[in-house]
This record gives sequence, C-alpha cells and structure tokens, in this order.
Amino acid sequence: MKILVMGSGGVGGLFGGRLASAGCDVTFVARGAHLAAMREHGLLIESETLGNTLIKPVKVTDDPTSAGIPDLIIFAVKLWDTEAVARALKPIVGLHTAVLSLQNGVVKDDILGGIFGVNALMGGVAYVGTHISRPGVINQVGTLQRLVFGEYDGRKTERAEALLAMLLKAGIQAELSNDIRRTLWEKYTFLVGLAGATASMRSSIGPVRENPQTRAFLHDLMKEAVAVGRASGVALPADYADDRLKFADSVPATMDSSLHHDLRSGNRLEVEWLAGGVVQLGKKVDVSTPCNRAVWDVLALQAGGKSR
Repeated sequence: MKILVMGSGGVGGLFGGRLASAGCDVTFVARGAHLAAMREHGLLIESETLGNTLIKPVKVTDDPTSAGIPDLIIFAVKLWDTEAVARALKPIVGLHTAVLSLQNGVVKDDILGGIFGVNALMGGVAYVGTHISRPGVINQVGTLQRLVFGEYDGRKTERAEALLAMLLKAGIQAELSNDIRRTLWEKYTFLVGLAGATASMRSSIGPVRENPQTRAFLHDLMKEAVAVGRASGVALPADYADDRLKFADSVPATMDSSLHHDLRSGNRLEVEWLAGGVVQLGKKVDVSTPCNRAVWDVLALQAGGKSR
C-alpha cells in the first residue's frame, strides 16, 4: 500500500513515522524548516516511555502531486486548510484511493466528501499526545498511540482490513469501528474538554483535573459536547462525559493539547472548530453551551496567531 501523509505535524508525523519504521511505503508532505530538517536528518520521533525512533532516509516532499497516485492519504492538516488542501490533492485521488482524515472536529469529512466523493472517505480518530518540538522532530508524551477508523457504512472492507493489519504491525493500537460517526463524537467530546481547559487555563491536564473548580469546568465542557451530539442524533450515552472524565484521570499529568501548544507558540488556533464547533452546532439543535462559549471568547484575541 502506497501511503501519502498530508500534514507531517504531531499526528501525521507520528502515525506516518510508525508506519514507515515498520517498512510501509510512506511519503510525507511538509514545508519550511520541517521539510528541510527531514530531508537532511530524517524524521525523529522522541518518546521518553517508548524510546526514540529515527526514520532515515525519509521520503518527503513539498509537492504532493509529485508522489503519484497513492492507495491511502492520511489527511492531517490544520482544519482551516482543509478545503484548499483537499482541492490541491484532487488530481492524485484515484478511483481506488482512500482518504483518512485524522483531523480534529466532527465536520471535517463533510468538507472532504464534497470534494473527493463520499466513497473515498474512511472516518478516523487518533488518540495520541504529540507535537513538533523542533524541525524534523516529533515529541510524543506517554505511551498512547491509538487509532480508531472505519467505513461510514459500517462495512469491513478490504482496504480497511489491509490498513488495520499495517497499523497493528507498526505497533499502533488500531481498531475498526462499525459506527464511525459515534466514534468521531467520542473523540470530540474528550478533545473539546482537554483543549478548552488546557488552553484557557494555560496548563497541562494534571493541575486541571486536581483542582475541584477547574475539574468541574473540564467536566462541563464535555457534558455540553455530549448534549449537542445526542441532540444531533449521535448515539452517545447520556453519562458519557463522566466516562471521559475518568479517562482524563488515566492519562499522564503532563498531557497537553495541540490547541494549548499552538497558543504558546503564537500559532493560529483551531478553537473555532473545537469549543466554537460545540457552540455553533449547539445553536442548530437548541442546546445551551455557555462553558464552550467562554473558551471561544477567552481565546478569540489569540485565535489568529501572532502574525495576524
């Protein structure tokens, strides 16, 4: 299987790197200093708990069309780039090319399906704590590297089974979902809480979950997401936020969100699609979302990044 990783940041770099280290044919798309470092030094995945992994040489380019028609595209760009990047990729999406988005949020595949066609899409969610620590280097916090994906019609197709086998070979905890829309909302619920709390409080998850007041706010962020999902027809249990709060207690205290990392780095923020997404979707189904509205408002002045 020929794989193209579109977006070689924390998520794309980690999963693409694990697949490449297991012998898969992976081409990464990167830009700027990250691209230059990967070309010269390879791609390094740093992990205190799992050990470091160096992929060298690494196949990397700034022009995805130069890689030919892939069997699978792992789509991992920032949400605001989704439509523009997808249109640029359209010429290399062949009749049998699968597109698997590992982006945040729950509306990403609606955009991609409108460009590539729904038959090209597999839904997917990634559970991992990563970020680019410096050009050419992905830093992973903790041991979690889980990927849940599946076809939107729930079938176990040949392409899904083939990808599952490759992911397992690469040491990734991979699973097939027969209700990928619910799976996306399960991830979204936790991410909304993690991102909203860590970014608005400028803290990793440990202090947030230990303080009664901030813990309650984290819980409320997730409860609002569950309420909006259920009102939108997603089969989430009514007490699912309680389950996710318990999960938050199980992750490393140093676990952070990409939203908080981007805030510290002065990068553009995905808050419009995370806390803002809950607010906007909540309005459509008449569900009140004051805590997520607070996060969106608090981060509004930083949402465009320092360069804006």
